[in-house]
Amino acid sequence: QVQLVESGGGLVQAGESLRLSCAASGSGLSMLNMGWYRQAPGKQRELVATITSGGSTNYADSVKGRFTISRDNPKKTVSLQMNSLKPEDTGVYYCHADVWFIVGSRGDYWGQGTQVTVSS
Repeated sequence: QVQLVESGGGLVQAGESLRLSCAASGSGLSMLNMGWYRQAPGKQRELVATITSGGSTNYADSVKGRFTISRDNPKKTVSLQMNSLKPEDTGVYYCHADVWFIVGSRGDYWGQGTQVTVSS
């Protein structure tokens, strides 16, 4: 099994920055595509940014130019640098991993979520 542990959320003012990190742990991991999603109150969970094991990235239009996703493959971590934060970025941010195992199976895993609150 895979565990994802997030850190770095908090309360900031509009225009400030935050950095989220997520560490994956587990045995028999072969490849991980990772990403960040968020869920605002009363809204559905939405994609923020993803990064493949090869380093290809994808961003929601609403965060392009402000957020940067990166990863450290040996450490099995993914980070999200969030700059120029806006009140509409407020929500619970979830780390996600799409995992291939050495034995050939595949799994889909979520972190517990970390709260990001941006005040105006």
